[in-house]
Amino acid sequence: MELDEELCLCFHVTKRKVINFLRVEKPRRTAQLSECFGAGTGCGWCRPYLQRLFEQAEGREASELPTAEEYAQMRTKYVREGGGKPPPGATPIE
Repeated sequence: MELDEELCLCFHVTKRKVINFLRVEKPRRTAQLSECFGAGTGCGWCRPYLQRLFEQAEGREASELPTAEEYAQMRTKYVREGGGKPPPGATPIE
């Protein structure tokens, strides 16, 4: 996933915004990433990925994120299987 691609598809929060939030605000808990334009508060799909970026910011080893296309496809599957409901205005599921 590139920096300017959306990490939170519900609230259109890019990976760059999250990384900058982590760098500037230095949250103490992953849940505080919700203060970054609402990231993670929609369908919930991005929460594990927010956790990965949080761990990377703390200097812990974390796996890479999938490509934007793979990410969107996995989110679609997640939502269709009842994993969460995107709010109005979210990137539509495919």
